[in-house]
This record gives sequence, C-alpha cells and structure tokens, in this order.
Amino acid sequence: MQLTTFVDRLDAELRTDDYAGVDASPNGLQVGTRAGEVEHVAFAVDAADATIDAAVDADADALVTHHGLVWGGLDRVTGREYERIAPLVENDIVLYVSHLPLDGHQELGNAAGIGDLLSLESRDPFGEVGPETIGQVGECEEPIAREELRATLNQELDTGGREIRTLEFGPDRAEQVAVITGSGVDWLDEAVAVDADTFVTGEGKQQVYHEAKEAGINVVLAGHYATETFGVRSLQELVEEWGLTTTYVDHPTGL
Repeated sequence: MQLTTFVDRLDAELRTDDYAGVDASPNGLQVGTRAGEVEHVAFAVDAADATIDAAVDADADALVTHHGLVWGGLDRVTGREYERIAPLVENDIVLYVSHLPLDGHQELGNAAGIGDLLSLESRDPFGEVGPETIGQVGECEEPIAREELRATLNQELDTGGREIRTLEFGPDRAEQVAVITGSGVDWLDEAVAVDADTFVTGEGKQQVYHEAKEAGINVVLAGHYATETFGVRSLQELVEEWGLTTTYVDHPTGL
C-alpha cells in the first residue's frame, strides 16, 4: 500500500484534523515522509526506545502509537529525542500517532474498548475537550457489584501485575459507568453531572480522593497503560483488514 494512502485512511477514520486545536500531541504522521510504501505495521501504546527497537527488529515499515514523541513544540532534536528518532530514520520507519482522536473514537477508541469489556449499553460520548469528546458513558446490562467490575478489569487488562484500585464512595452496585482512559480524573465532575455512579479511568491524582468522596461516586483506577491498549489493538485489526502485515508490541508499565 502507498504510504500516503495508509496515512490518509487513518486520518479519515480517526478524524485527525478535528483534534488539531485541542490536543497537545501533533497527531497523524509524526516522523517520516509520505513517500514510499508500507507492508508491515507495528503497533504500540507508547513510542519509546523499547517499542521502536521492537519495530526495527520486526522489520516494520511503520509504527503506530497512541503516545508519540512530540508534545507541544519541538525546539531541537538532541538527547532523548534524538536517541528515539534516529532509529526510525535510520531504518526507514515512519511514526504515526493518534492520541485524543483514538481516545475519542466511539467504536475503535480506548474508552469504547472498556465499554465493550463491561458490556455497557445505551452509550453516549462523554468527556469534553473543546468541541470533541474523549470517552463514553453507558448503562450496565444489569447492576454489577463493585468488586465484580474490578475483578473483570483486573482479569482482562494488561496491568503488568499491578492491582487495580477502587475508591469505593458510590453505591455497592454500578449501574451507570463513565469511562475516560489514561489520565482522566479531571473529568470527575462531568461524570457526576451525567449521573454516573462509577467512573473508570487509568491513573489518579491526590485531589480525586476527596472529590469522589464528597460526590458519592466510585472511581476505578485501572492503570494508564492498561486502559489504553484497546485503541491501538483495534487499529491493528483494521489495518489487517486492509491486507497489511502487523505486529503488536506489548510493553506494560504497571502505571
């Protein structure tokens, strides 16, 4: 497949341009040019030495990640930035990044993956970032005990051996669940506003303890990495449907 076709298809599916003004990550093609072809694509949550080296070892033509190498401006390519970018350039591997667009995709996204895992119904977009959203809120098929919900996530998520934590300040049984993966606790008030009794996210901050307690809502801290494997996995399946060879690079952080 022509690389320009590959990039255009991903951009269209993920509505990359719509997030240009709201995301600190420059999404889309982040390293490389549109020239050439792509036959083998590696996928990973993070663009880092370990995952880039794995893409090189797999002889991939492209690496697709959720977290890229650039956040905001890039003043110079030295130190860590150079050490990460150099293997991509030297091995002719392009880096394609989808941060908030992949969070917000209502079918392929990270929150959608959690929603599928918990069999949430009547889902709506949730978690406003400017004019876009980065999560989902939905109803449980039947009320589910907090411990059962946590056990399901503990069993299915790639936590790197880390136990999932729950702030049990809401009802014993979850009925309305809001989801923003990664670092999503800043949307706790919005979860309360849509009558969620349980909020699933990745990592917490100190203030969320008191905020959740005062609001009477359960908060499930399932891990930043663990909650954000769904999007790149879904993109991998999509790209396989396009006839390309793929490799998934699993590198859990336990965080």
